Amino acid sequence: MSGTVVVGLDIGGTSTRALAVTLDGERLGTGRAGGGNPTSHGAARAAGELLTALRRALAHVDPTRVRAGAIGLAGVGRLLADPAGRAAFDDAWRAAGLKCPYALHGDALVAYASGTASPAGTILVAGTGAIAAQVRELRLDRVADGHGWLLGDLGSGFWLGQQAVRRLLADLDAGTDPGELGRRIHTELAGSAGVAARPRDTVDALVQAVTRRPPVELARLAPLVVDAAGTGDPAATALIGEAGAHLAATVSRIRPAGDATPLVLGGGLLTGDTPLAAVVRAEAGRRWPDAPLRPAGDGAAAAAWLAARDLPEATDPTTLHTRLVPPPA
Repeated sequence: MSGTVVVGLDIGGTSTRALAVTLDGERLGTGRAGGGNPTSHGAARAAGELLTALRRALAHVDPTRVRAGAIGLAGVGRLLADPAGRAAFDDAWRAAGLKCPYALHGDALVAYASGTASPAGTILVAGTGAIAAQVRELRLDRVADGHGWLLGDLGSGFWLGQQAVRRLLADLDAGTDPGELGRRIHTELAGSAGVAARPRDTVDALVQAVTRRPPVELARLAPLVVDAAGTGDPAATALIGEAGAHLAATVSRIRPAGDATPLVLGGGLLTGDTPLAAVVRAEAGRRWPDAPLRPAGDGAAAAAWLAARDLPEATDPTTLHTRLVPPPA
């Protein structure tokens, strides 16, 4: 099997990662490029970043050795419904010298596959946005939330930032101490935690600082909430608790109580030892005590595994997953 090569790509809003790997798990090349999400950047730019990452991953690999490929990205349905966008991806694939077919998968499925080889389970992703999905036979089945910052994404990075600013404004309106978290948010938005002689002037300045930027940028305040919760700030701790409850409730919409299939946690807010991850793990342990909890890992490797598992020589997908997808650090 060492002669067979597969390619996997994990395309996000800020980066594109590519991996060329043999079925024995030998990593032949990796490539990284800029954000390639066609929904946020347009299909032409996304295809350009795809090509850059592919060329870097295949710099020392004969493209004719590649037997299969898979691409994971957000907004895959929109790309599949856009003939011009799909053609741009096809052109980039061929420009990299690849003759084999490739599959397109939603980023939620790739995140799930980065945490487990089980064909059935659930993925919960919390980063800038938030979404949960049930997986059956390694296909996305029922999906909950992922509705975007205006209509949903409860418990996400955007939600944390928005709620932190709302509470700061409420404290300023009431003339009460905004606490450590409020002061951090104030400083981040206004450059100083000082309150003007007329508190309403401070409120107006903060509102203007937020509304003159794209709304999604409120997600950039989420790390301040996470950091403040890590130091025991009561307001931040309360927000993290609420976010965790929202995320657990989102999963509960699509996952029955007591379900023992794996639950994979992905996204920047749930990957690693974060306060929100701890809250979600505790809530998951209460609702699904027999379910294995898995962190999401290498998305490009998971995409490569999704591509490889359909090849005739991939007779044991679970063992292949062990070879191709390294456990999260």
